Amino acid sequence: MPQDVVQKNWLGQGIAFPVRFDAAIGDLEGAAFEESVRQSILIILGTAKGERVMRPDFGCGIYDLFFEPSTPTTASKVSQVVQESLLFFEPRIDVREVRVDPVFDSDGSRLMIQINYEVRATNNVFNLVYPFYLERSPS
Repeated sequence: MPQDVVQKNWLGQGIAFPVRFDAAIGDLEGAAFEESVRQSILIILGTAKGERVMRPDFGCGIYDLFFEPSTPTTASKVSQVVQESLLFFEPRIDVREVRVDPVFDSDGSRLMIQINYEVRATNNVFNLVYPFYLERSPS
């Protein structure tokens, strides 16, 4: 078996997130290799600590900062919390950089979290942008 296939097999395969039915194959849609890693990062960022009953430590602490003002201090806290969560819960990557940029728009303020990471098994570098809303104006 070629070495690159062995390395990618280490990244794993599983059910895609969010869970969807693929009518073409008549089964649940899957995610494999680097896509599996990307979806895992999204799950970590989208889960608040304490949300999972059997794993109360799982997730990212950014939701503890939901009502914080959009300041450089908050952006720094978000960056630190994201780095720590990915370091602890996603061993398949090395986080190269987490940059947090505030965006002010009509809906309120949000932070755009840019994550640059390297997949350890393949040395491929990826970028993921995750919007995090600090406050929203009433609809």
